[in-house]
Amino acid sequence: MTAPRTPHTSRTRETTRGAWPALRALRDRNAGLYLSGVVVSGFGTSALWLVSGVWVKDLTGSDGLAALCVLALWTPTLLGPALGTLADRVRRKPLLITGSLLLAGLLPTLFAVDSPDTVWLLFAVLFVYGAVGVVHDAAESALVATAVAPGLLGDFNGLRTTATEGMKLVAPPAGAGIYAAYGGASVAVLDAATFVLATALYAALRVREAPPEHPPARRRRQTAEGARYLWRHPRLRPLVLAGGVMMLCAGVCGATVYAVVDALGHSPAYAGALYAVQGAGSVAVGLLAGPALRRLGERRFAAAGITLLAISVTARAVPHDAVALLSFATAGAGMPAALIAALTAVQHETPGRLLGRTSATANSLLFAPNVLGLAAGAALVEHTDLLLLLPTTGAALLATAAALIRASHPNPTRTPSRSPSEANPA
Repeated sequence: MTAPRTPHTSRTRETTRGAWPALRALRDRNAGLYLSGVVVSGFGTSALWLVSGVWVKDLTGSDGLAALCVLALWTPTLLGPALGTLADRVRRKPLLITGSLLLAGLLPTLFAVDSPDTVWLLFAVLFVYGAVGVVHDAAESALVATAVAPGLLGDFNGLRTTATEGMKLVAPPAGAGIYAAYGGASVAVLDAATFVLATALYAALRVREAPPEHPPARRRRQTAEGARYLWRHPRLRPLVLAGGVMMLCAGVCGATVYAVVDALGHSPAYAGALYAVQGAGSVAVGLLAGPALRRLGERRFAAAGITLLAISVTARAVPHDAVALLSFATAGAGMPAALIAALTAVQHETPGRLLGRTSATANSLLFAPNVLGLAAGAALVEHTDLLLLLPTTGAALLATAAALIRASHPNPTRTPSRSPSEANPA
């Protein structure tokens, strides 16, 4: 089933031929504005993400409370199906603007965080931050699917990954420097300023939105519609389930990073080098995602990414610097491939009226298992040898990739190079 989209006709054909794929997406005005907003707000988010944990650690001296910062940001992901429904009940462009302005106004309240007794305020702001992020991602996914030419969605999602991961390489050191010089509240103000700038970029989007539908169904039933749609769809269900299993395994592996560093004979700071090469791998795959999706289709591209991650995870058991660096770079390329494939397929295959809650549900199913994996990995790494834990996790990933290849549809979906309105004229 092909979801109805705003016709792009000749513009779609022009923007999907004759140029390097990344440039084709950037030439699209709306795609360029969106990506600029991702870069700007992503810089502030990445800086605050790092600084919040350091801030709590400095104020309280507690590693456990510092770790709760990540939990506060991620917990709203579990509420994705309910929060995503909001993106289907109101116009999405005003919702993006409202959410950005809400956070821009909320973040300066962190000037009040100056002692262990006020740390609760930081946790509360981070929870709201995460909840607004869930709604924001759902609205963005739904609006992008109508504002950006269908043939550019794969390229856009790849470039979005490149921008997000690129900011993770740049923003944390900048945030740490600002924190050291001026304190945590200054980083919060920087983040607030990036949301104001992102608001201006969203306001410049040229998008025609149909009035949102308000069906008579009860709110609980509307919330469940996205989950039902994903479960019943023969192509989306295997992609999202495979992505969720992959993120569960990735969480287990994430908890072993410092054990891997220890096996290499380095100090914990060496993890920074491993994360840097992993980020570089993610940046690279983001640039290649569009053409790879067109050539392989979402299912095969996702399976290839999961296979790369499986090889990477298994190789980490080898205590050698070169192998470790290569394995983290490979993981950085493999993991985003599966996520880009799943989220692009959701945008292509979901009707516009359901796209907000379906995207949010897909995000919950993809990313919530990562938190569970981190918890399981933290318990396993204390009692299980890496030579057993890592290859076993790699084998589970290989089985997931194989199941994805066998599942789904006899005709693999490929990212279209033309608008659905051209292929299926009404």
